[in-house]
Amino acid sequence: MTDANEYSSGLIASEVELVPENYFAPLDLQKIFRRPAPVEVDLGCGDGRFLTAMAGRHPDRNFLGIERLVGRIRSACGKAARAQLPNVRVLLIESAYAVEYLLPPASIDVLHLLFPDPWPKKRHHRRRLVSSDFLAAAHRALAPAGRLRIATDQVDYFQAIRQLAAASEFRDEVDYGTDNFPLTTFEKHFVAAGAPIYRLRLRKVSPPTKASAAQ
Repeated sequence: MTDANEYSSGLIASEVELVPENYFAPLDLQKIFRRPAPVEVDLGCGDGRFLTAMAGRHPDRNFLGIERLVGRIRSACGKAARAQLPNVRVLLIESAYAVEYLLPPASIDVLHLLFPDPWPKKRHHRRRLVSSDFLAAAHRALAPAGRLRIATDQVDYFQAIRQLAAASEFRDEVDYGTDNFPLTTFEKHFVAAGAPIYRLRLRKVSPPTKASAAQ
């Protein structure tokens, strides 16, 4: 495995931003990061606060941020460059598209979906990212026993996600033990305001084989 220090010197923001050669084919993650390592993806990475904090804590892992807003992409890339984090890449694209088409099957160790747009009005619920189709795509992208971590401040969204997860090939681990993750920018504000945070940690499970189902 390549030592991080071998290619971190002089890292600039433009090197952090990932511009795929082909937006219609799965990403070559080992080529992108220039080393084999477990990959974690921050869906809707915002200004990169969580993404870069995680990458700094875990230099032996690769971190891909997905974001659809140009200003936030610039902020995230700048943070990674200033911190000289060679294990970070940031991609400007919609999260749903990335999970469905760009993440190779069984390639991702952890998907982080932290405070996605809740679209609180009932008539807008169809715009929410988490759906049965999204969970199916996430399941394909995750490695065996990979995890999908979700956090939201909206209890109705949380409950809707739990219902979808219960009908999917994920299992809620429920007891999250001593997880101690850095705060996102949104979460920092929510915590300061005393708002409740609702969390799920879903583990990928394999569907039963035909042989086991017949027993």
